[in-house]
Amino acid sequence: MTPSVLPRQDCAVLVVGGPTTVLDLGGLRIVSDPTFDDPGPHGYLTKTEGPAVTEDQLGAVDLVLVSHDNHADNFDDRGRAFAMAVPQLLTTTGGAERLGAPAIGLAAWNTDTLSRPDGDGELTVTAVPAVTAVHGPEDGDCDLDGNINCQAIGFVRAGEGLPTVYISGDNASLRTVAEITRSIPGIDAAVLHAGAARISGKFRDRAVSLDSIRAAAAAAVLGTRVNTPAHYSGWTHFTEGRDAIEHAFDDAGLTPVLRVADHGTWLPLLP
Repeated sequence: MTPSVLPRQDCAVLVVGGPTTVLDLGGLRIVSDPTFDDPGPHGYLTKTEGPAVTEDQLGAVDLVLVSHDNHADNFDDRGRAFAMAVPQLLTTTGGAERLGAPAIGLAAWNTDTLSRPDGDGELTVTAVPAVTAVHGPEDGDCDLDGNINCQAIGFVRAGEGLPTVYISGDNASLRTVAEITRSIPGIDAAVLHAGAARISGKFRDRAVSLDSIRAAAAAAVLGTRVNTPAHYSGWTHFTEGRDAIEHAFDDAGLTPVLRVADHGTWLPLLP
């Protein structure tokens, strides 16, 4: 039996599992970092949980955002097939070259726009951060293009009458978060890739995504009123789960701005 399609929401976010999130904004359905494979090995990474929502349940999707195509925990096999069938796909410049059409590469601070079905103008998508990708510790070795680990971006979505939403991608740098707030003030909501992902032998086993304490610190730096964590379960190299995130936000006095629920649950993007 074909699963029922999730009804469109007015202004909400749903975490599918791993980093994968669905955002309904301005009449648009947007999916970030699609991962829909069943549990199992992906090279040196191992997936432990399937998606809470399948790609068939998402119905018509208007836009896919891929922070980077280099790692299976952000872009697995079924996620790739799904993304390539969507009308518009935004990713890194290198990712767009590897994937081909319909992928469009955005350099940091470049923007793209979509017409909104709700008739209220456009939704603007800006690629962040700037200069270098920090998908690891600040002092990690850089590649020839100056990226730590690989080229990776996050995204900020904005539109008239809508909350401005930041998706961090696998950025691990608070300095980058601070730079984003200076360049794009007034961000209302954030989807933060947490989980303290660690790869044995890489960067002395230090986290290549936000750990729980830095996720709470990022929320404080951003000043966002709604913060939804993703990228904290479903893969063996994610070392901090939901309990650690909730504890860190509580320690920081930020529980009122944390929005977390079981995967597959809609959460409002407005406070």
